[in-house]
Amino acid sequence: MTKEKSKTDSLIKGITDILSKNGKKSYNYKQISEILCIKSRQERQEINNLLKDLAAKKILKEISHGKYKKNIEFIEKVTAQNSYITGKVDMKSTGKAYIISDTLDEDIYIAPNNTKHALHGDIVKVLLFPVRKNRKQEGQIVEVIKQSKTQFTGIVRLSKHFAFLNPGSSTMPVDIYIPLECLNGAKEGQKAIARIIEWPERTKNPIGEIIRVLGYPGNNDVEISSILAEFELPVEFPEEVNDEAKKIKKTINKSEIKNRRDYRDITTFTIDPEDAKDFDDALSVKKIDDNKWEIGVHIADVSHYVKEGSVLDKNAFNRATSIYLVDRVIPMLPENISNDICSLKPNVDRLCFSAVFEMDNKANIISEWFGKTVIHSDRRFTYQEVQKIIEQQDGEFLEEINTLNKLAKILRDERFKKGSIAFERGEVKFKLDKSGKPIDVFFKEMKDSNKLIEDFMLLANRKVAELIGRSKTPRKHEAMVYRVHDEPTKEKLLEFSRFVAKFGYKMKINSRQNIAKSFNDLFEQIEGKGEENMIQTLSIRTMEKAYYTVKNKGHYGLAFDFYTHFTSPIRRYPDLIVHRLLYLYLNNETFPTTQKVELQCKYSSEMEKKAAEAERTSIKFKQVEFMKERVGQEFDGHISGVSKWGIFVEIEENKCEGMVRLNDIKEDLYYLDDENYCVIGQKYGNKYKLGDKVRIIVKNANIEKRQLDFLFSES
Repeated sequence: MTKEKSKTDSLIKGITDILSKNGKKSYNYKQISEILCIKSRQERQEINNLLKDLAAKKILKEISHGKYKKNIEFIEKVTAQNSYITGKVDMKSTGKAYIISDTLDEDIYIAPNNTKHALHGDIVKVLLFPVRKNRKQEGQIVEVIKQSKTQFTGIVRLSKHFAFLNPGSSTMPVDIYIPLECLNGAKEGQKAIARIIEWPERTKNPIGEIIRVLGYPGNNDVEISSILAEFELPVEFPEEVNDEAKKIKKTINKSEIKNRRDYRDITTFTIDPEDAKDFDDALSVKKIDDNKWEIGVHIADVSHYVKEGSVLDKNAFNRATSIYLVDRVIPMLPENISNDICSLKPNVDRLCFSAVFEMDNKANIISEWFGKTVIHSDRRFTYQEVQKIIEQQDGEFLEEINTLNKLAKILRDERFKKGSIAFERGEVKFKLDKSGKPIDVFFKEMKDSNKLIEDFMLLANRKVAELIGRSKTPRKHEAMVYRVHDEPTKEKLLEFSRFVAKFGYKMKINSRQNIAKSFNDLFEQIEGKGEENMIQTLSIRTMEKAYYTVKNKGHYGLAFDFYTHFTSPIRRYPDLIVHRLLYLYLNNETFPTTQKVELQCKYSSEMEKKAAEAERTSIKFKQVEFMKERVGQEFDGHISGVSKWGIFVEIEENKCEGMVRLNDIKEDLYYLDDENYCVIGQKYGNKYKLGDKVRIIVKNANIEKRQLDFLFSES
């Protein structure tokens, strides 16, 4: 897609979004340009021309000279002619649902009696009802095309003649009926996994059977197993996968070394978290002269050991990613590969796929090379050790570390000058005892040692993407995996800028450079303030989601025209694909079809999202478990969100978030003022608004629901 076509499509989407959300109003090109923050005369004229084109296609209706609104009558007519669509179910606990579809701008509302036993995440066929004036599009599910899941975790509830599994999920509106003969030993109050085996048409509840008893709630292994089962994530490797992994030899043939560049005599080390077991990247540093350095980014050559189409490879693709829960890692590859054969341990030879850059002291790249190598890491550093060397200017490989840090800072500065946005959120970590119980909370900080590694990994990822993406023989090398991040819509940016303006923060969103600078300035200004978490969260929601695809669109957040994931093939399947594609490119071999690679990209993106949700759920579980020991205690916090049910408060010292329910505030009846992000007392007019500092008492910690309830302290 050309930049001009992409820009036109973006403008059309901006226009239709504005007119969809304000169906009663009509707009001229000046008003729409103002909302979209378009100032130039040329772009405003383009808006005017697009309005005329959309009116000619009957998508818009010209109400008066130069003023347009959405042509509802035409859309209704088109809808009547094409009254069926497919989409994904977004189910609510009340039983109502919304259908997310690529073919319509807005979600379709499905009443509880029209869901046809569809469940959250299912792909369904929907009959669209005629659009009623000023009402949301509604429909009826007529067919479940693809079920999202048939297995559910929950609590077993027994009665004399039957049992139920209560999933306790906000997206599962019904319990599962379990005949007593299908309990498989499950007892009252235990957590278990049930499989739906039948759902008769006129019954409220599906019929299921218990397929695995997990144990009683509260136990660490039970809860973590429950999370993995909830997201249908694999744990154990099948026997045939382990057998194939065990056959891989640790020793490296001399003939293999001859076919690679030998970096074993060049200073090389890894820098990783203290608890890391799989070291998938290393850096080498070689001084050429006083103004030149050779920097090698060496990545474990997983593709040498995991052959495409093998049992190992198929299982790795199904997993798509390693999963990092609070107390454990569920690896993508068996541990003898991820933690041993492919781990770049010190003092042993290891096979790598490398990106090597000759750079001057100002981080200008003089030359670059990509290919297979053999390395011998001299030292395994932790981030803390390297940070200490940087700060105290003393320690092993001081010159090499200083050089890398200096070059990384230049690369970072250049990236931010070009419009990169610093989305950095404090990462919650837990100190656990031997049983997995959280005994302390701390926060991972991004210091120079972390950023040093990040910047060289970004460099390698970008340069690999550019190498293939800018190839002059696109027909042969078109099936590249890109990590793309689309540009946010003007409307979303405008909404966000209006929101932060309520807190006194100003944003300029009239150009790419101003947007990036405004975000970065904003993140500095909100640091440590009550509204920091909410603004950080909303800023991420304002942006589009990053994903994998063969269609390069660049990476907006990093301000890169080309970007991929090359640096973690031990734990991400897309990186393994990129290694294989890079090898084909360097050896001038034919690439696989774009259709095949795009399907792999789409699946990997879906699994990445599922793994991230599981990781967040494990953090929430540990936060609730940590606070269970602190019920009745008081903490300082700040209001992090408001809803019609209650006020969300984040505790300042540990970042645990809970809710003060409105019906627990006895002195008044409160209602939500969502436009101003606050709740207001009807009688006395007292306000609780976003960012306010408050003091709370921990009322309850519900491990089953992973929920914290607070009360406002009177002290």
